[in-house]
Amino acid sequence: MSEAVMNEAVMNEAGVSGVPWLTVLWLLPVAGALVVLALPAARRTLARALALAVSVGVLAIALGLAVAFEPGGAQYQFVESQEWIPAFGAGYTLGLDGIALVLVLLTTALVPLLILAGWNDDREAGGGPRAAHVYVALTLLVEAMVLMSFLALDILLFYVFFEAMLIPMYFLIGGFGPRTADAAVRAARSRAAVKFLLYNLLGGLVMLAAVIGLYVLTVRDGLGAGGGGTFDLRVVVEAANTGGLGADPAVLNALFLGFMFAFAVKAPLWPLHTWLPDAAVAATPSSAVLMMAVVDKVGTFGMLRFCLTLFPEASGTYAPLVITLAVIGILYGALLAIGQTDVMRLIAYTSISHFGFIILGIFAMTSQSQSGATLYMVNHGISTAALFLVAGFLVSRRGSRMIADYGGVQKVAPVLAGTFFIAGLATLSLPGLAPFVSEFLVLVGTFSRYQVAAVFATGALVLAAIYVLWMYQRMMTGPVKEGNEKLPDLVPRELLVVAPLIAALLLLGLYPRAVLDYVDPAVDQTLTTIGRDDPAPTVPAPVAGAPELEEEGGHR
Repeated sequence: MSEAVMNEAVMNEAGVSGVPWLTVLWLLPVAGALVVLALPAARRTLARALALAVSVGVLAIALGLAVAFEPGGAQYQFVESQEWIPAFGAGYTLGLDGIALVLVLLTTALVPLLILAGWNDDREAGGGPRAAHVYVALTLLVEAMVLMSFLALDILLFYVFFEAMLIPMYFLIGGFGPRTADAAVRAARSRAAVKFLLYNLLGGLVMLAAVIGLYVLTVRDGLGAGGGGTFDLRVVVEAANTGGLGADPAVLNALFLGFMFAFAVKAPLWPLHTWLPDAAVAATPSSAVLMMAVVDKVGTFGMLRFCLTLFPEASGTYAPLVITLAVIGILYGALLAIGQTDVMRLIAYTSISHFGFIILGIFAMTSQSQSGATLYMVNHGISTAALFLVAGFLVSRRGSRMIADYGGVQKVAPVLAGTFFIAGLATLSLPGLAPFVSEFLVLVGTFSRYQVAAVFATGALVLAAIYVLWMYQRMMTGPVKEGNEKLPDLVPRELLVVAPLIAALLLLGLYPRAVLDYVDPAVDQTLTTIGRDDPAPTVPAPVAGAPELEEEGGHR
C-alpha cells in the first residue's frame, strides 16, 4: 500500500471514534432479516413491522454518516480496513466518497417506503404462512448487499456482493407476484426470474475473469504487501493512473470490457437490456422498484468507480462506442414506451431510456455530465419509485395492467390521479422537478465534448412528453370506463409512501445542491485521477479585416 493511501486510511479510521459505522450499516439489515425469519409463522404483522423498524434504523445511520461526512475532506471517509484473505491480498476494506454516499442515502430511504408499499404483497401472491417473513427478509438482504457494493474498497469484496445480491432478488421476482390461477402467467414469472438471473450471472462471470486478470497484473508489479498482489481499489487505481500497471494496452482494454460488460448488463445498457421489462412486470411493484431504482444503480456506480478509474485509457478508447449505445438506448426505450399497452411495461421501458442518460453522462467525462449522471441516479430512483408504486396501487385495485381498461380515474380517485400526474411529469423531466436538473447537466456536459450525441439524446425529451401525457390521458381523463366506478382513492398507508417521494421530487428540483454538494468534489477527484479536464470554451475568432465594435453604441 502506498504511503498516500496509508495516510488517508489512518486519518479516516481515526475520525470515526472507533465505531465501525459502515459495518453496522450493512450488517443491521442482515441481522434484521435473520430475526424476522426466526419469528413464529403466525406473527406476520410483527415480521413486517420489525423489518420496517430495521430499515428505518439503517436510514438513521446513513443520515448520521451524511451529517458527519466532509465534502471537501479526504476522498474516502469512515474507512475500515481489516485482513480478509491475506494470502491473496484481499481485505475487508470499506469507505465512502460523495458518490457512494448519495446512493447509500437513496437506498436506505427507499427501502422503508418499499416495505410499507408492499405491506400486503405476500398475501396477494398467495404465499404460505411464512410468506411475509420471507418477503421482507429478502428485501432486507438485498438492501444489505447493495450497501456493501457501494461501500467496498476491495475489488474482490465488491465482486462477491455484486453477485450475491442476485439470489434474493431472483426469489423476490420469481416467488412473489400478483396471485393468479393462470398457469401461463406463473410460467412467465418463472421465466422472467430465470432470465434476470442468467443475464446477470453471465455478466458476473465475465467480470470475474477480468478481476482475476487484474489481480495477475498486481502480482506481476508487486503492488501488495510483501511484493505480492492486491485487490485494494485505492492501490490499484493509483498504480493504473501513474504507470504502475504497465500492461499491454490490448490487455487493459480486454479487462475494461470484462468489467464494463457486467455493469452494462446490470444497468442495463442497450442491447443487454431485454431482461428488465420482463422482470419488472413479473415482480410485485415494490420488488420491481427495488430492482430498477436500487439494484440496477450498482451497474452505473460500477462504471464510475471501477471502469473509469482502473482503466482510464481504455475508458477513453471505448467512450465513443459506449456513448453511441447509450444514445440508442435513450431513443429506443422512449420509442418502445410509446407503443406499450401495459402500463407497468411502459414504465419499465422508460427506465431503459433514463439509464441511457446516466451512462451518457458518465462516459462524456466532463464535470457537468458526471455530476448530472450521479444526480440522475438519485432522481431516477425517486421518480421511478413514485410512478411505479402509484401505478401498482392502481393495478391492485382494478386487477389489470392494460392501459385500455382505464379511463376517467381522476374523477373517482383524484389524489391517486394527481400523484400519478406529478410522478409522470417528473419522468418527462419537467422544469421544477428533480430529474430536470440532472438531465440538463448531462446534456450540457455531453454537448461540450460530443455535440452530435447530445443533440440526438435531446430528442428523447419530446418522446418522453408523448409517452407520459398520452398514458395519463388514456388512463386518467375522459369518461369513467366500466369497472372503474368504485375505484378507491389512496389510503393513509399509501399516502405515507407517496408523499415523501413527491416532496423529494419538489425539493431536489428546487434545491439540487443538497445532493450536488456531496457529488461535485467526488466527481472532480475522479476526473483528476483519470487525467481528464473539461473542454475549454470555444470563442469564435474575429474575422480578418472586420471592424471592431465600439465600446459605446455597439455590442461585442
